[in-house]
Amino acid sequence: MNANDLNRQLLLQEAERAPDGAGGFSEAWVTLGNLWANIRAGSGREASGEAASVSKTSFRITVRAAPFGAPSRPKPGQRFRDGARVFAIEAVAERDPGARFLTCYCTEEVAT
Repeated sequence: MNANDLNRQLLLQEAERAPDGAGGFSEAWVTLGNLWANIRAGSGREASGEAASVSKTSFRITVRAAPFGAPSRPKPGQRFRDGARVFAIEAVAERDPGARFLTCYCTEEVAT
């Protein structure tokens, strides 16, 4: 993997919760920044959702590494956005021994 393989620009987003005034919370997604990435599709399956069937596909998304605690370092619970597509980040690991890149294990859900 080298920097030239990072050929897709994605938004890194994090959920922000705010009181809704009725004892609950509302959730909004805040963009933390843009990251160049390499996206590789994995396996997919169909699952039953509450109102419709849902297609779930796993992806491995590779980005440049950032130090722990840096806002540009992806973490589980965040998501990547590419236009209308959303990739939920489930896990993050160093891709190479030099820790120059990170592999983010993500899932994309699409209602069918």
